[in-house]
Amino acid sequence: MQKRLTAEEYIAGIISGNRIILSRAITLIESQLENDRTIAQKVLEKILPYTGKGIRIGITGVPGVGKSTFIEAFGKYLTAINKKIAVLAIDPSSQRTKGSIMGDKTRMEELAHDDSAYIRPSPSGNTLGGVANKTRETMLLCEAAGFEVVIIETVGVGQSETVVKGMVDFFLLLMLSGAGDELQGIKRGIMEMADAISITKADGDNCKNAKNARMEYIHALHLFPPFLNNWYPPVLTCSALEKKGLFEIWQVIISFENQMKKNGYWKKNRQEQSLNWMHDYIKQYLELQFFSDKNVKENFKSISDQVLSEMILPIQGANLLLEKHFTS
Repeated sequence: MQKRLTAEEYIAGIISGNRIILSRAITLIESQLENDRTIAQKVLEKILPYTGKGIRIGITGVPGVGKSTFIEAFGKYLTAINKKIAVLAIDPSSQRTKGSIMGDKTRMEELAHDDSAYIRPSPSGNTLGGVANKTRETMLLCEAAGFEVVIIETVGVGQSETVVKGMVDFFLLLMLSGAGDELQGIKRGIMEMADAISITKADGDNCKNAKNARMEYIHALHLFPPFLNNWYPPVLTCSALEKKGLFEIWQVIISFENQMKKNGYWKKNRQEQSLNWMHDYIKQYLELQFFSDKNVKENFKSISDQVLSEMILPIQGANLLLEKHFTS
């Protein structure tokens, strides 16, 4: 049986860059056990001064766009220029086992063996936006362990990609070309959140299609109102297969970082994200307290049955349970 670590051992191991302890610390913060949550809280508080110095990148795109393939190629490019990177790959979850289905360590095998890279696949569970419940905390642990670039890969484009945007510095949207209807089915909100768009698989016979798609997106972005941070999202093309466009994407990210730090948006964005994190935590904590309440547990099934049989309205059922909670 594995020796249980103290908070101090976790902290020392993370700061020294020990990957085994880092992995165990991430497992600790994902735990639902009360004792683990107490230790995790102490660890997060102590490693905070060692965080926030790197860059956080969110990468999303429609299913089949090649996110993992792109991230592996992009990650190898970054490690080649002496960057230490962590990839938090959020896998779709099995609704039966709650575990990851795809397993990014097998999808990014070459990057997984890179000494300057760390990959952590996590099940998304029922969290909206394809983001694991403890992604923010995991990101901080990776930064404290010395990783300069943290990449968050999401399941795919969805209505709650704002969750990803709300925890990163730079948001990259990957798109496919060649379908003839590149702009169809892409929600305007997703494009408005993107700090850059890159058309993937721009290689071989698909180069012309990628260039055409790029022009379509450039024209589409011109129809949008000015961006609040005074940044105009560029549209690029890339090929993970041929390692093309990776340098250009990194240069865009660096330019974005420099401009945002100069105009004060970088700090303001992170401050707003911290407040949103606090609000989210309060909601999660209150929900946990509510469903852990003895009176709620005792009455939940009977009230739920009344809602199912249409004896009472859902809002009445909710109010009855809330009354049980607040009078206990």
